[in-house]
Amino acid sequence: MKRLKEKVAIITGGANGIGKATAEKFIIEGASVAIWDINEKEGIATAKALGDKCKFYKVNTTSLQAIEEAAAACVKDFGKIDILINNAGITKDATLAKMTVDQWQQVIDVNLSGVFYCVKAVSPYMIKNAYGRIVNASSVVGLYGNFGQSNYVATKAGVIGLTKVWARELGRKGITVNAIAPGFIATEMVKKMPEKVIDMMEGKTPLGRLGKPEEIANTYAFLASDEAAFISGATLSVDGAVTI
Repeated sequence: MKRLKEKVAIITGGANGIGKATAEKFIIEGASVAIWDINEKEGIATAKALGDKCKFYKVNTTSLQAIEEAAAACVKDFGKIDILINNAGITKDATLAKMTVDQWQQVIDVNLSGVFYCVKAVSPYMIKNAYGRIVNASSVVGLYGNFGQSNYVATKAGVIGLTKVWARELGRKGITVNAIAPGFIATEMVKKMPEKVIDMMEGKTPLGRLGKPEEIANTYAFLASDEAAFISGATLSVDGAVTI
């Protein structure tokens, strides 16, 4: 059964990592996919590998104008927008004492303002069709904090707050808004970390391993489907019980 048949989905940060796994999952589930990313080379390659139902758009999600133009282009190309996966994110880690204002602002711009801009630009198209599924990427650190990540934690906690607000505001328009809070996930970036760091991550997780990008993609697909039609305003932890 194709749970996302005839749906049109935007996936930010879809060129690689969890976003790429999500694009692959959504295509399998029957959706047409618009990948929004600043990584043009990998974005084009991913879209090409996924076939005619996937299209890449070079989008800087820190620019409201760029997002509005991309949203209009998606509607022109696909006819509508049903699903928005706010997956794009960056890290610029440092302790409070060492974190620069620039490091703070860059993460805020992408991880928090970018999510706001995407929902602000895309939600009117969903309201017009009285249907939408919005899923935002938070993190377990947004729930519990983490040493050396003031900027990142602030954004991920903020995303949870925005999710609750938008669930209230958009629910009567036929739109659900949820967030996911991944734990330690074995992305290409994580795999490049020192082995002792990976071992530490696995040791902290009761399931004894890192999560797979496909497992986050599966969660995105569920919350984007009609199986989750009565779930809204929720933050679903996908973390192997690391926070217990």
